Amino acid sequence: MSTRVQIKDTYSETRLIHRRLIIAAIFVFILMSIVLSRLYVLQVVDNEHFTTLSNSNRVRIKALPPTRGLIYDRNGIELANNRPSYQLEIIKEEVDDLDDTLTRLKQHIHYTERDLKRYQQLSIRRRPFESIPLRFNLNDEEVASLSVNLHQFQGVEINARLTRNYPLGKHAVHALGYVGRIDENDLYRIDETNYVNTSHIGKLGLERFYEKELHGEVGIQRIEVNATGRTLRVLSEIAPEPGNNLYLSLDSNLQQVAELAFGDQNGAAVAIDPQNGEVLALVSMPTFDPNLFVNGISHKAYDDLRLSKNRPLFNRALSGQYPPGSTTKPFFGLAALEHKTITWNKPVFCKGYYQLPNDERKYRDWKKKGHGFMRMKNAITQSCDVYFYDLAYNLGIDRMSPFLAQFGFGKKTQIDSTSERPGLLPSRKWKNSTKGQPWYPGETLITGIGQGAFLATPLQLANATAAMSQAGKRYKPQLMRAIEYPADSDILEQKTEIAGEYSIQKRKNWNYIVDSMKNVVHGYLGTAYRIGSTSKYKIAGKTGTSQVFTVAQDEEYDEKKISKKLRDHALFIGFAPVDKPKIAIAVIVENGGHGGATAAPIARKIMDAYLLNQIIETQG
Repeated sequence: MSTRVQIKDTYSETRLIHRRLIIAAIFVFILMSIVLSRLYVLQVVDNEHFTTLSNSNRVRIKALPPTRGLIYDRNGIELANNRPSYQLEIIKEEVDDLDDTLTRLKQHIHYTERDLKRYQQLSIRRRPFESIPLRFNLNDEEVASLSVNLHQFQGVEINARLTRNYPLGKHAVHALGYVGRIDENDLYRIDETNYVNTSHIGKLGLERFYEKELHGEVGIQRIEVNATGRTLRVLSEIAPEPGNNLYLSLDSNLQQVAELAFGDQNGAAVAIDPQNGEVLALVSMPTFDPNLFVNGISHKAYDDLRLSKNRPLFNRALSGQYPPGSTTKPFFGLAALEHKTITWNKPVFCKGYYQLPNDERKYRDWKKKGHGFMRMKNAITQSCDVYFYDLAYNLGIDRMSPFLAQFGFGKKTQIDSTSERPGLLPSRKWKNSTKGQPWYPGETLITGIGQGAFLATPLQLANATAAMSQAGKRYKPQLMRAIEYPADSDILEQKTEIAGEYSIQKRKNWNYIVDSMKNVVHGYLGTAYRIGSTSKYKIAGKTGTSQVFTVAQDEEYDEKKISKKLRDHALFIGFAPVDKPKIAIAVIVENGGHGGATAAPIARKIMDAYLLNQIIETQG
């Protein structure tokens, strides 16, 4: 049996291999074409795009916050400066798991729910690449613990920042105000691009009013980083512009003298240079330490201040509205002389009360048995109410209100601060527009002794007193005296403004009122004689009391039988020296009783400190 041998077809196999090679070559060519095309797109067409992405991974833009401007008093004593402190900041886009990071951070530092809430609020408005603070004012132990473990926290930084500091503590806080952490409300009033990496902003007082001057301009830094985000080098930098420094008209020594003069009494005092309107002292008692608010006050500490019956957070000097009482009598006296409704030598009999025609109601004098016959000088000296009831009745509310408006009553003084209130100067028009009621003659009488609806702030009283000392020329009160530009060390003095001027018709009328005010302090029967008898200079002044509650017709006011919080407020206004006034002042002591006994002595201490250069040791 024979075996068949199959002959191999070499030609066919060769052709098959060639076809496969050609197909493979085509396939490889197609793939290479795709790869080369993609490389062309990446390296040529999209070169600029990917270069930008590459640089974004390598280069980071970092905002450089400016240094906040300093605040000095008129003698160059620092009232607000900056001190270094460490704070924990997080860059949100660099953190993979924020919740996990926050949890692990608690092993090294303590932060509160309030800290976390503030961080979350800021992170909503800030850009993801911005550094947002979580904790301020880290102590040395926290910094050390976190520093050695910082490599475990991607996007977490410890940065040294300058934070606000008030060297004199509680002194002058109601004038300066304070800075605090930026919150959600602040974001609506700032230019966010200029506050990148800035964590604090002025909240009250001068710090808020001059925020734009104090803050400065943010700087920019381009830095190169590695894959872990660590800085390798600074590529370029635009330095931040520091905030401007403010020089105030305040005298820190005088401020402390005034605050200490109140002791444990509540009240306010404002001292002004009547020749230009510069505020020498602005006091509201009690006070508080603004440093508590800079990096976040605790709930307990804040509640202690907020709920205190003495209301230390309330700025009495600018926001306190009190009946001015008898301190307005010199102004009404001048109005009556100018309008010729009375002459200085016309006597009015005071029998202890006053009655309107055909009216049984008795408007009582502070002196139960009356003063007898009174002329204007004696009426101002002894503060006779009956005399001014009669004066007000004859002058009329339609002449009283416009005249006192010329001295700044009933409107804001426009001082360069926050929280000022306008007071209230009653008039026929005011009552009709606010209450829809007519004006009654009895209201004119009580307005004539600074009671009823009449309200004034201590600042208004001081400003009006300053205007009285200058024969009607009234300046706009001003706290900032000069501004310093650190870039070129230039100091620009701030010009004061005349807010209004009443031209006295007869100079002798003004001379007569000033002489009467001098008699209040230096006359034997003057209600402020106790401060004038030993004074080395002449003072023109006027005491006052303002009622906290109304005494019924058949009742008598007995200070010893009522609680302190219901006692009358004590007031004093004055200026000195009389012949060339250098200081005008208004003092109010809440529930202090008689102005001559409590408010006037405080004013005397302030005047002595300023005019006789009595220096005290600075107290924190």
